[in-house]
Amino acid sequence: MATLKALRIRIGSVSSSEKITGAMKMISSAKVHKNEMELKKLLPFRKQVDSIMAHLLATGLEFNSPLIVKREVKKAAIVVYGSDDGLCGAYNINIFKFLLTQIRNFRDQYGNAELTIIPVGKKIANACKKLELPGVDVKVAPDGVDSKMNGDKVNEFTLGLRKDFEDGTLDLIQTVYMRYFSMSRQRPTVETLFPVSPEVENAAEEEKKDDNKFYLFEPDPDSIFNEVLPMFVLSTMQEITIENRTSEQAARVMAMQSANDNAKKLLEELQLEYNKLRQQAITTELLDILGGQTER
Repeated sequence: MATLKALRIRIGSVSSSEKITGAMKMISSAKVHKNEMELKKLLPFRKQVDSIMAHLLATGLEFNSPLIVKREVKKAAIVVYGSDDGLCGAYNINIFKFLLTQIRNFRDQYGNAELTIIPVGKKIANACKKLELPGVDVKVAPDGVDSKMNGDKVNEFTLGLRKDFEDGTLDLIQTVYMRYFSMSRQRPTVETLFPVSPEVENAAEEEKKDDNKFYLFEPDPDSIFNEVLPMFVLSTMQEITIENRTSEQAARVMAMQSANDNAKKLLEELQLEYNKLRQQAITTELLDILGGQTER
């Protein structure tokens, strides 16, 4: 009977775990949809900024901006996005492994240049603290900068990075994050934030360029370009932050689904074992009763 009591307790515990993981999955699913809506709201602004840049670049003029100046890389930074909370499967592990790959690529390309890692999110920050690589320094993110920061904080953080690039404190700034494709598909990605990559500009140009349209620019294309380019960078950082947050919740949904499935399977096995032991106990009691009657 002691075994039956222990099994009942374990079944109750597993049943509670199943309910908890199911509830967490529902909450994370709702957060995924909320972040997807934020991405959709950002899309019109991104498209408009890309369109203006494409029209400017279609003129074929030379543009001057401190944000596109390429310098010899002596000091660089990688902003790596992770999560502040756990229970999201291998999400942070995959980002950290990808970060190590990018560090190796950085060394291959830029030799002994100084590299600073800026982790965004407690979990990835804890992982980065264990990095003991020559020439690699881990810097604590500014106050309020985390995986849950709002749009204003993202802009403030981006402007700080922009200042570091413009005043020469950093010659290259990259971002590592988890790009969101669907609930079951996220991919670690690296993007160069500063200097603004020509490949990014050309991609926007090819997508939006229309040779049948003619524009007059006031006051002049270069002035407009220098106004729009910072908006392009800010919108890029906003998108990166939201995509990473969406990926985190999607990873948590899949992790909770897996945990829920395992709990159900374990619950079925325990229930079967409990029924077998209960049947054996009942049979033993009946045999004892029958044995007692026979003795009489």
